[in-house]
Amino acid sequence: MKKPDTSFDPAELEEIAAALSRANQDFARKYPGESNRRQAVHTVYGGAHLFRADTAQRLGAVALRSLEEHAPDGATLAGALGLTNHSLVDKIYSRVVEKLRREPVEDFRLDFEDGYGNRADEEEDGHAASAAGEVARGFASKTLPPFIGIRIKPLNEDLRTRSIRTLDIFMTALLGETGGQLPDGFVVTVPKIQLPEQMTAAVRLFEIIERKNGLAVGALKIEPMIETPQAIISCDGRLGLHSLVEAAQGRCHSVHFGVYDYTASCGITAAYQTMRHPACDFARQTMLVSLAGTGIHLSDGATNILPVGDRAAVHAAWRLGFEDNMHSLRNGFFQGWDLHPAQLVTRYAAVYHFFLGGLESASNRLRTFVEKAALASLFGDVFDDAATGQGLLNFFLRGMACGAITEEEALATGLALKEIRSRSFLKILQGRRQ
Repeated sequence: MKKPDTSFDPAELEEIAAALSRANQDFARKYPGESNRRQAVHTVYGGAHLFRADTAQRLGAVALRSLEEHAPDGATLAGALGLTNHSLVDKIYSRVVEKLRREPVEDFRLDFEDGYGNRADEEEDGHAASAAGEVARGFASKTLPPFIGIRIKPLNEDLRTRSIRTLDIFMTALLGETGGQLPDGFVVTVPKIQLPEQMTAAVRLFEIIERKNGLAVGALKIEPMIETPQAIISCDGRLGLHSLVEAAQGRCHSVHFGVYDYTASCGITAAYQTMRHPACDFARQTMLVSLAGTGIHLSDGATNILPVGDRAAVHAAWRLGFEDNMHSLRNGFFQGWDLHPAQLVTRYAAVYHFFLGGLESASNRLRTFVEKAALASLFGDVFDDAATGQGLLNFFLRGMACGAITEEEALATGLALKEIRSRSFLKILQGRRQ
């Protein structure tokens, strides 16, 4: 039998290799993978006119008082939220208390839209300047949360002039008081984005503000809110999110979902506009699929039933908020909105329950997987293959970032902290083979 010819023309192989390299590099540029940036677990929205330099600390104090009044111990909180894993109750409770004392707000958005309303131009001009002054004072006194920004009005025909003016006044006043410095994690949220042209216009405005105030090009980041069906599926029937993000020219690091405007735009009546409506799940999954691997953070909406009133009313609102937050977490949305300080209780309770509830299993699976050098392995009745390693590592990275998982608990994986902080399962394996 004649031996088959397995040789290749070197020039042809080089051409194939070059084409693959270009394709791979282009793909890596568009899909850089899991972001190394910290992601806040929530964004608190509040009227811009009410913001003060110490608002984050005040909100934490109110949240603690609500917890002490309506759930003075872990058992009461567990009953209110319907927690059944009683071995975790005290740990969750103590970590919620610690978080509310140490860092109650991770992200705050000074709202000039729904949480502010339509006011006389002179009044909004004044609030834009005074709110900027409060942010500047918080910046100087180091009382701002790790992430902060403003939400302007939409860039539609009715409100674009007002929106642009507010942004200009706020940024000019803020940078004038801070000596041209932006607070860390500062972002401009633009609601009801529907068209790539709206993102392009926002970028042009940012460029003008940067030039006028001596900021570096690209310093201002944009955060679009997805609140209409056209932002999910454009008028020509295509998925719309990629075109919106690309129009931001690298300034978009996160995208938020607006539950109530979205459901209203879909024709859903008020009584059924809820976080877990199937229409919202369709939008969330489309957002996940569209932006997976891009490094862009996704944020969910807010529970609009607030925990106020007597204990029974607070507990009912807490249970609803907790279940909404858990639904978001299970569906890959690790950030959401909070509208009231008492909602901070259930935000952190849900986050800690999510991570602590899966901690033991994830630790054992990751340790077993690493020990077997990422060969397919069976832990109990769970089969892990090569796709699992990074997902398990991401679980610990997110849990540690928000304080749900301590460094000591993460060491149960058998990994060193340096390995975990490399944020790459592949690098961990490569390092252990050397």
